[in-house]
Amino acid sequence: MELTRKQFDILSIMATAKGKMSQRQLEELSGHSLGTVNRVTKELLALGYIRDGVITDSGYNALEPYRAKKAIFIAAGFGSRMVPVTLNTPKPLIRVNGKRIVDTLIDACLENGISEIYIVRGYLAEQFDQLLYKYPMIKFLENPSYNEANNIGSAMVARYMLQNAYVFESDLIISNPSIIKKYHYNSDVLGIWKERTDDWCLDVDKDGFVIDEKVGGLNTYQMVGIYYFNAADGAKLSEHIKEAYLAPGGKERYWETVPNLVYKGQYKIEVRPCLDSDIVEIDTFRELKSIDKTYDV
Repeated sequence: MELTRKQFDILSIMATAKGKMSQRQLEELSGHSLGTVNRVTKELLALGYIRDGVITDSGYNALEPYRAKKAIFIAAGFGSRMVPVTLNTPKPLIRVNGKRIVDTLIDACLENGISEIYIVRGYLAEQFDQLLYKYPMIKFLENPSYNEANNIGSAMVARYMLQNAYVFESDLIISNPSIIKKYHYNSDVLGIWKERTDDWCLDVDKDGFVIDEKVGGLNTYQMVGIYYFNAADGAKLSEHIKEAYLAPGGKERYWETVPNLVYKGQYKIEVRPCLDSDIVEIDTFRELKSIDKTYDV
């Protein structure tokens, strides 16, 4: 049985809570009114999904189709704007204040029960083996076209693994692991609201779903390179990525443009708002030096 959005909101909160949840707590965490929480909890009680303020085994089973099961890390590129540190080290493995960039992403996944992890590697691929000492569950996917195709080449390698899966750009530092969610009602992407931005951004409709992707805009969401695709969208995207890649000029595409632009209107991708303080993308060596003073020598 498919859950309604409000049923999902309440049930997913209860699934990740520690202990019994009061209706006041559910009101605060869900953003729904107390009346709505009261009505929805009665529905969930009647379905056998909750009992005495906690989720039941049946409730967990009802949430299973919405659970994030995999994480794909796009990590094959050279990172030219981070020279000189990327001359000998892939960008995701650079240490920032003592911790590798990619570790913050992997740790956030593991905290949320996502342990099936794939890293698409290319440039200095063998250096990623060091991750296995801390994260033995990681599996590597090799991208032989990393130096001749844009990041759609990495998406091609991982295209059959996109169902119920996160897709991460691997040069992001997460300071708030709670932005990675265990359960998702829709496919989604993280975005930071900006009155003005010169970066890649996403316009949304009245319901918060992506309707356009562009560079620069006003009153829009700056795109964060963290997507989640549900089972249906992930299966569809695997075919669309291949079609886009094989089309003339396809190797020059960014993979995110496939659902947002190339096959515009065929996906319902919800923007999940986050804050600048939740996540940092380090694009240049200058930005790295401003965050970690040990590089400023």
